[in-house]
Amino acid sequence: MSMVTLPGLQDMIDSISRERNLPKHAVQAALREALLKGYERYRRTHRPDSTSFDEDYFNNFDVELDVEDEGFRVLATKTIVESVSNPDHQIALEEVQEVADEAQLGDTVVLDVTPDQGEFGRMAAIQTKQVLAQKLRDQQRKLVQEEFQELEGTVLQARVLRFERQSVIMAVNSGFGQPEVEAELPKRDQLPNDNYRANATFKVYLKKVLEGSHRGPQLLISRADAGLVVDLFATEVPEIEDEIVRIVAVAREANPPSRSVGPRTKIAVDTLERDVDPVGACIGARGSRIQVVVNELRGEKIDVIRWSPDPATYIANALSPARVEEVRLVNPDERQAHVLVPEDQLSLAIGKEGQNVRLAARLTGWKIDIKDSAKYDHEAETRKMEAITEERRLAREAIRAEAEEEELLEDDDELNETDDFEDEEESAKADGFGTEVSEALQRPQG
Repeated sequence: MSMVTLPGLQDMIDSISRERNLPKHAVQAALREALLKGYERYRRTHRPDSTSFDEDYFNNFDVELDVEDEGFRVLATKTIVESVSNPDHQIALEEVQEVADEAQLGDTVVLDVTPDQGEFGRMAAIQTKQVLAQKLRDQQRKLVQEEFQELEGTVLQARVLRFERQSVIMAVNSGFGQPEVEAELPKRDQLPNDNYRANATFKVYLKKVLEGSHRGPQLLISRADAGLVVDLFATEVPEIEDEIVRIVAVAREANPPSRSVGPRTKIAVDTLERDVDPVGACIGARGSRIQVVVNELRGEKIDVIRWSPDPATYIANALSPARVEEVRLVNPDERQAHVLVPEDQLSLAIGKEGQNVRLAARLTGWKIDIKDSAKYDHEAETRKMEAITEERRLAREAIRAEAEEEELLEDDDELNETDDFEDEEESAKADGFGTEVSEALQRPQG
């Protein structure tokens, strides 16, 4: 069998495997595909005028790598036929029986069709090089996707590599001993207090593993996602890991609309154990546990509050550290609440540029309106609440009445259809009797 030699093939495979963090079998698979494309280019360049190549023409061709002898062969699988119409896909029975008597029509044979060493030419070599680069990128993307797909929504350790436009390119790995993979930290997912200097390390949240032919890193990571806060608390608080304390909700504003407002997070926790204080468990002795989280987030302010099934209590807790006098659920159906606070607590409840009340609303899912308790007109607001309640009651009654009316109309239609059917049946019977009578009258009398 002939062979096209590739001096240094073994060293080339080893080098690519190391540089691209790819297993050798993946490099060999990419090389085989590239060489086959190079062979296609060679055949198309030397195509006889009578031969036309469609998209699937070369599907029966393959490349066999010989790593030890440093070369490759091109093989073609051909079908045995009586009369050959396409020599690339077929071979004559008579020709095969010269070396294999048992051959029969319809069988297939694999033949060596490797061209001579010097026949490939410059264009085929360039085609092979281009395809190899693309196939190696495809292999890398496939391995990265398989490696990190199950790690979406988890926290990884990352190291700063370089900067591209406004993004930070970081190196992450999926576990001990695994090679590093590039990931992109977009501007919107960066923290304002982070210092992304070269080789600095951070904990990051893996948001998404991109698929397809996306250029650049296919891992999107974040320092601004609420999932990072949840994971940091789960790591520092054993009660969360043991499911004694649970995180019910998180509201985070890592990149506030104004630079004068710092990043802030509110986290609601709860427990089923009577003897456990969930807020205290998250804060730790003298704030030791929460301080670790704050340090990792570069000084971000974090409020840990107690979740409650009672909306009024939950809303009051969510507005911490403001002191709340009363929470009025003015429109429970629309989840609207008035929160009454003393005058000296107004700015604290609202927060700088509205951040505190905004986060409390996200945390609880209620529309919160902060009111000065001294100026709040209870009677007027009560009348408004009663008017809203009455309006909604009338609307519900109208909907119910309309539904009942439609139901009655449907019943009437069904009844009318039944009556019409019975009338038609009686009419048919009458017509039948009339016909019988008419026929009897017309018969000759015996």
